[in-house]
Amino acid sequence: MEELVKKWNEILTYLKTEYEISDVAFNSWLKPLELFQIEDNKLYITYNGDQSSMTLSYLTRKFTTPLKITIEELINQQYDEILVISQEDANQLKKEKDVEHIKIEETLPFEEKRMGNSSINPRFTFDNFVVGRNNRFAQTAALAVAESPGEFYNPLYIYGGPGLGKTHLMQAIGNYIENQNPKANILYVTSEEFTNEVIENMRTNNNATAMQRFRDKYRTVDVLMVDDIQFIIGKEATQEEFFHTFNALHAMGKQIVISSDKPPKDMETLDDRFKSRFDMGLMADIGYPDYETRMAILNKKIEEKKFNLDESIRKYIAENIQSNIREIEGALNKLIAFSRLEKIDITMEIAERELQNFISPNISREITPQLIIEVVAEHFNITVDQMASKNRSSSVVRPRQIAMYLCNTMTSSSLQAIGLLLGGRDHSTIIHGANKIEDEIDKEEATRNLVETIKKKINPN
Repeated sequence: MEELVKKWNEILTYLKTEYEISDVAFNSWLKPLELFQIEDNKLYITYNGDQSSMTLSYLTRKFTTPLKITIEELINQQYDEILVISQEDANQLKKEKDVEHIKIEETLPFEEKRMGNSSINPRFTFDNFVVGRNNRFAQTAALAVAESPGEFYNPLYIYGGPGLGKTHLMQAIGNYIENQNPKANILYVTSEEFTNEVIENMRTNNNATAMQRFRDKYRTVDVLMVDDIQFIIGKEATQEEFFHTFNALHAMGKQIVISSDKPPKDMETLDDRFKSRFDMGLMADIGYPDYETRMAILNKKIEEKKFNLDESIRKYIAENIQSNIREIEGALNKLIAFSRLEKIDITMEIAERELQNFISPNISREITPQLIIEVVAEHFNITVDQMASKNRSSSVVRPRQIAMYLCNTMTSSSLQAIGLLLGGRDHSTIIHGANKIEDEIDKEEATRNLVETIKKKINPN
């Protein structure tokens, strides 16, 4: 460890040169890395910056292998593993004697951070859900369901526009139930995931066996939560499976929670049998947050991220971003990223300039390649930096190609401009990626549904 400490700056500088890391990336990702400890031939490193799981996961996947190679070359030391961990986990490691039993949660990719097998994100809880006049009824109903699943409000149908907190409430229900009863079998899925499973099982050679496994999975749970139910409309096989799944669970007194962008009565093509079943429970809408709620949400996010932002800029954001909580957080994230990359405090002038695409109260949101890339990255639980990186893993390549296709078809931007936003890729790479997804859309219903879902997130109107 002593030799490693002495040569740490030399190691980072060598890494920058050898792997052609830009000054911005070096200052943002490598300089804030700090040696923590060596235990069982594992090197633990902390990051003096954003402590989110996505950031730490990105650092782990992008830099730990080059670090291992560089350390071996410069000081002839091999480590079994290098882990980038949060400061919270570092503090925990100090207290624990047996490091092998420490759960380094922050080193896991965002999509792998789950409680049990329920596919629920543990970050979404009732404690960090900001309650206002727009969502008080929905929050109260959700809490009642969480306290007594299957007894009241079954099904619970939560509806509202994009980015207003429907998914947060649904997963808060799951986390609450699981904390109270760890043995509860809870399943959260998006309608897209449900649809894709139906399609996949119908295609298998042993159709009857595959569909039975599918039905066993969905009809033996204690709580089923389906997000964005509106996306199954028009998909006959999927609707039929969901209809029978709903009936089976409801007959057994199992809790069903559904979210949508609108109430059933406003879905013109929704089968009446679904409307009647949804009406059996409780409809809870989430409206647009008022100024006080928006300011409370913004203050909570700022506190969570340990960021300093002047009160006047907070008011500017809360007054101008009125219809979408997700955009409030997106605006804040953009200012945080700018501040850390440029190493300067955010002024009102900077905020007004950097938030032009977020703050346009009188015009519809412009669809730009940057917006598309951000929405695609969010959908797949990866970072924008990963989209622009040289990462060739399938979990990054496929979202990147979908972004190429959508940028090419939804905007008038040049292939060169799209390529620059995606890590400086040339026009032939953009054409290849876009064509690949276009071919899949023509041939595969699952890809077609996936792309349509993302397009609706980009442009809900």
